[in-house]
Formats: sequence, C-alpha cells, structure tokens
Amino acid sequence: FEGVDVVFHTAAADPSKNNLQLHYKVNVIGTKNVIGACKICKVKRLIHTSSSAVVFDGVHGLFNVNESLPYPDKFPDAYAQTKAEAEKLVMDANDTNDLLTCCIRPGSIFDPGDLVMPTLDRYGRTHFTVGDGKNYDDFVYVKNVVHGHICADKTLSTMDGARTSGGKAYFITNMEPMNMWDFLYTVQEELGYKRLFKIRIPIHVIKPISYLVEGAYKVLYHFGMPTPQILTQARIKYATLNRTFSCDKAVKELGYKPIVKLMITVKLYIQLRNKDL
Repeated sequence: FEGVDVVFHTAAADPSKNNLQLHYKVNVIGTKNVIGACKICKVKRLIHTSSSAVVFDGVHGLFNVNESLPYPDKFPDAYAQTKAEAEKLVMDANDTNDLLTCCIRPGSIFDPGDLVMPTLDRYGRTHFTVGDGKNYDDFVYVKNVVHGHICADKTLSTMDGARTSGGKAYFITNMEPMNMWDFLYTVQEELGYKRLFKIRIPIHVIKPISYLVEGAYKVLYHFGMPTPQILTQARIKYATLNRTFSCDKAVKELGYKPIVKLMITVKLYIQLRNKDL
C-alpha cells in the first residue's frame, strides 16, 4: 500500500459457504490486517465493500430500510455476522486526521459473469418458487457497485465530504426493487425458456430438507461431501424474505446514481452467450 492514496477492500469469503472459521479469518482478521496496513503506509482513504446482509436477521423482512436500522442480535449465517463485524472495524477506524473510511453495502450483486446467469441458463426449464413467491429483492449490477465505491472515494476526498461521510455506511442498489422470482423467471424467458408452468414449494416442506442436507454434511464432509450451497437454512431465508433498501442517503451524500439498468445486464449476458455458441 506504500504510496497509495486510496484502498478499495473488496475481498471476502464465499457467502454461499456457511463456515464461521473461514469467514472470520477472511472477513474479520483480513479486514483488521487491511486497516493496519493502511495506517502503517499512511493511506488516506479506505473504501470497504460491506453487505446489505449486515442488517438482516433471517426472520423479519426488510422493506426499503435505511442506514438507521441497527445490526440484529442474531444473523442468518456466518457471512452476515462477520461482514457486520468487519464493517464496525472499518467505521471505527475512521479518523479525520489519519485514515478516512467508508463502507458500501451492496444489495444482491448481479453480473453477466457470475454464477446466477449460467445457472438460470442451465436449468432454464425448471420453474419453481420457494415460499409464497411474493418477496422483493434489491439487485444491483456490479458496475453500479463499483460506481458507488468511486462516489464514496470522491466524497471523502473533499473536506466537507470527509466530515459528512467519514466512518459511515451506505446502501447501494440499482434502485429497481422487484419481485425476486419474477426477475429470475424474466431472465429465463429472455434466455429463451418459456414459463409453461410454475411449481410452488412451501417453506414448511423445504425447511426439513435443508436440515437434512446440512445434517448430512456435518457427518459426511470427512468423506468428501461438498459444502451445501443452495439447500441451506440461510439460503432459504434469503430467498423467501423481502429485502429492499433505500439509497436516499447515498444519493444525497455521495451523489450516487445507478449508471446501468438491470435488464441491460441480461441482454449483455445473452450477447456473450450467443457469441460462444
């Protein structure tokens, strides 16, 4: 970090793996090390990629919540718990005379290059909904996440911005909250898969299955069973509860505004996919 004015700390453990030891090492200890290195090397600004999951308890839905919502007493998984711990470390490290810090809380990050699009493509004819199918989510295109980080850095670069935004956290989304399942089905239809029917799986049916899957993993991981990534208690909570966030604070204080619409990213993926066919 020597000779660097700003550090963007984006590293994190895979959120789909509910391993507390792994997440603590990467998200908490790793963030402590980044903060320490920034101070030693006299870095002026640290912009940390946090997560909107830091205010999610896995029990209550979130409806257009803002940054005044406190951390929950209990988290749905190790990822959310350790990201909240890391965020606190970064905000506490803010010092107008030393290191200025700011945390960005992205919604559900979406990108043509991630696993969501290929998975929807691979299972394009599989149309099912878990729960009542009425939950909304706040997706955010990765370029808008990057843009939010840059807005934070530019804000901290000014004296007024440093006073206003130093040591604070901001939600960043596409500002296009939508029904999560409708969005996923729309993506599949854009990929060429028609929604002929829809299977709805009640939560009381899928929950026992997740308990069995996670229980089996605790016994069989020694024998090479891969870490469950979809049928887990935490994933079901994320997939069935409302999670939308207000970006008003980011708009007002950071000058944030999404630069790419969500459905444009779907068309980008389709263009890339068709080139590879």
